[in-house]
Amino acid sequence: MRFLKKGGTQLQQRKNDSEKTLRAYAFLEPPALYAALSSSPAGLDAEQAEKRRERYGRNVISSGKSRRAPRRLLAAAVNPFNLVLFVIAVITFFTDVIYALRPDYLTVSIILSLIALSGLTAFIQGERSNAAAERLSKLISNKADVLRDGRLLVLAMDEIVPGDVVRLSSGDMIPADLRFLSTKDAFVAQAALTGESYPVEKYADIRSKRDDALTDLKNIGFMGSNMVSGSATGIVLATNNETYIGSMAKPLTGDRAKNSFERGVDSVSGLLIRLMLVMVPVILLINGLTKGDWGGALLFAVTIAVGLTPEMLPVIMTSTLAKGAVSMSKHQVIVKTLGAIQTFGEMDILCTDKTGTLTEDRIVLEKYMNAAGEDDTRILRHAYLNSHFQTGLKNLLDLAIIRRAAENGLEDILRAYTRVDEIPFDFSRRRMSVVLADENGKRQLVTKGAVDEMLAICSFVEWNGRILEMTETLRRQLRIIDARYGADGLRMIAVAQKNEVPGIEVFGVSDECDMVFIGFVGFLDPPKASAEAAISALREHGVRTVVLTGDSEGAALKVCGRVGVDAAHYLSGKDVEAMDDPSLLEAVKTCNLFAKLSPSQKERVVRAFQANGHTVGYMGDGINDAPPLRQADVGISVDSAVDIAKETADIILLKKDLTVLEEGVLEGRRTFGNIVKYIKTAASGNFGNMISVIAASVFLPFLPMLPVQILTQNLLCDFSQMGIPFDRVDREYLQKPRKWETGSIKAFMAFMGPLSSVFDLLCFAVMRRIAGAGEAAAPAFQCGWFVFGTVSQVLVIHMIRTARLPFIRSRAAGPLVVSTALVAAVTLLTGFSAIAAGLDMAALPLGFAPWLILLLIGYCLSTQVLKRLYIRRFGEWL
Repeated sequence: MRFLKKGGTQLQQRKNDSEKTLRAYAFLEPPALYAALSSSPAGLDAEQAEKRRERYGRNVISSGKSRRAPRRLLAAAVNPFNLVLFVIAVITFFTDVIYALRPDYLTVSIILSLIALSGLTAFIQGERSNAAAERLSKLISNKADVLRDGRLLVLAMDEIVPGDVVRLSSGDMIPADLRFLSTKDAFVAQAALTGESYPVEKYADIRSKRDDALTDLKNIGFMGSNMVSGSATGIVLATNNETYIGSMAKPLTGDRAKNSFERGVDSVSGLLIRLMLVMVPVILLINGLTKGDWGGALLFAVTIAVGLTPEMLPVIMTSTLAKGAVSMSKHQVIVKTLGAIQTFGEMDILCTDKTGTLTEDRIVLEKYMNAAGEDDTRILRHAYLNSHFQTGLKNLLDLAIIRRAAENGLEDILRAYTRVDEIPFDFSRRRMSVVLADENGKRQLVTKGAVDEMLAICSFVEWNGRILEMTETLRRQLRIIDARYGADGLRMIAVAQKNEVPGIEVFGVSDECDMVFIGFVGFLDPPKASAEAAISALREHGVRTVVLTGDSEGAALKVCGRVGVDAAHYLSGKDVEAMDDPSLLEAVKTCNLFAKLSPSQKERVVRAFQANGHTVGYMGDGINDAPPLRQADVGISVDSAVDIAKETADIILLKKDLTVLEEGVLEGRRTFGNIVKYIKTAASGNFGNMISVIAASVFLPFLPMLPVQILTQNLLCDFSQMGIPFDRVDREYLQKPRKWETGSIKAFMAFMGPLSSVFDLLCFAVMRRIAGAGEAAAPAFQCGWFVFGTVSQVLVIHMIRTARLPFIRSRAAGPLVVSTALVAAVTLLTGFSAIAAGLDMAALPLGFAPWLILLLIGYCLSTQVLKRLYIRRFGEWL
């Protein structure tokens, strides 16, 4: 308790120190601020930056001290299985060495070797998995715009140091704790720190009181928050664990709730533990009462408890997930969290944006026309001024306008204007504005945005060279033009302007009124040639593609029709907003296109699919995609996405293509299938062993196997399964999404477990005939069951791993063949040679070999027959 109290005090002290530092910087005037940080408006120079990197380290939060290799090895070796082995080793040391007439070190040496071997295997697998995850994480990184020596550089966030001056725009993660130097409509989401659902506006000047809460300080930005809209510059105050969020030793993204796979593993583990807690006392009582040796019975019961636990499950899971992550990386799919692999394979609904996923992401400006629908270069000129002079994130539409203006030789007009102010884009207004002044000081406000939102702020329209008051007739005519070109697949944006602009320096949303509607610009983003085939392939594999886009219905419908998404029934953002939850739950059953959605509406649609029992993946790369990415069961983004999208996503695609996504889905199902193979093999085998041990304890005058024999057999069986992560998975298994079904595990145990018990009892009968039933027959009897139990468990892996006929219609991968063959060979060599004495067994006579072969053949054939019956009854195997 004293240690915990001390740790808690240190954590609180760190938090207090961080808060004190940030408060001090928040109330400094800019000259004093630069002086305190030994920086300048031009940022640090290269020498300063290098020295500070050496002093402060990488800008990465660590939640605790990383353990050295010896401690990690010790952690891998210390588990319940090895602890029981160690207890048995100590007891065996006293009985076989200290109190024995002739000391025998062989058994103790074998047990200690098993402990070392088990721990080393877990350690190596863990190190490989961590190394693989680290290599993959280096393929993706968030960047920041940083001023160094007065030049704007793009640097990885972990290279930022205190004193750096950074520039921020919509979608950027705030890379460290910083003081804002300049802001323009800078709204920041601080939910990671405060839980606030709405973004807060930040300012460069001192507007807060000294007793305000730290997170309420208007000029301080915190690591872990992100820019929702606007633009800003700031000077870095603290990095890594010296930041406010770092002082709490809390990772930025926090711990997510367990996914269905993790809950399923917990459920099966709980089931096996409950069975063990029921069976082990029964085994203890039976052996204590029938044999009279309560000490031996207790040791045997404890050993059975360990033998019944699938203790290699963490190793198998980690190895399989790491193997899956590496395989997915070869398909240009990078997994940020290993647990997301299975959820990826479980996904049956893919919600995706349209631009760049279904389309070429090669937006071209096709039309620029006046309000009457006639080509007009003047409209391009106004759109160009708007796109060029905005300081926020220039999207693909802006870049297309700038390219076309350059092709038309319009760059020279930029010299005639200067920017006075801007009103940044946001997803509620769906438009952005710039205020410009020409060489004579005349001002004009130029706005572009979604057609409906632009019509809402326009009181006038320029029609055939005249300024007319906007009437319902004209408004309807403008909507007809918008719909006509939208139906042809063009994304239509409206352009408006006004000259009556007040002589102020700071403008806001309220100034976007009484505008003059002057025309349209239309963009074409052709569908990808591969999109239709990819969507068809996903559909064949049980994944339904749903388009959630902020674009208009016309453009979205055109693209959906070209790529094979059934959009006969579609909904707009207004439709979604008007629906209550039950209506939306019903609508998502048939609707595959949702257009003109806001970020919160996208999130709500994803939530509706989840409420209907679906596992939902969401693919997006924009600022507006962060809420649905966080809500989805598996968030998917691309390496070129904005920072907040990459930070929120579970999986990053290095290539923005649904074909890549399909490969990832299949790899997720392969990974899940291999884990299920191990769990079903272990669960059914352990259940059968419980029945066999109880039967043997009742009818035999001696223990059916000694503790050291059980643990050795258990370890051999575990090693035989080490090749499972590398195994092949049948094509049929990959055809549909795979959810974790605990009921399926229970049914499999109940169906297949007793079969192994039947053949164990047949083995007992054979050994009784060969070795007899007296006490003297115990070493040979135990050796017979040891050999049959181990080899049959090895063979049944090949029977369970496929729903097909094993060895003929479905062959295991090389690593699994090697691991099972090696364990079988070691077991046979041990059982039929003098090595058996090291485990207190008697070597088997060669006369047992024919019986062993018959039992194994009978077991395999019976398993195949039961497999057919099981599939006929339950409709699946794994």
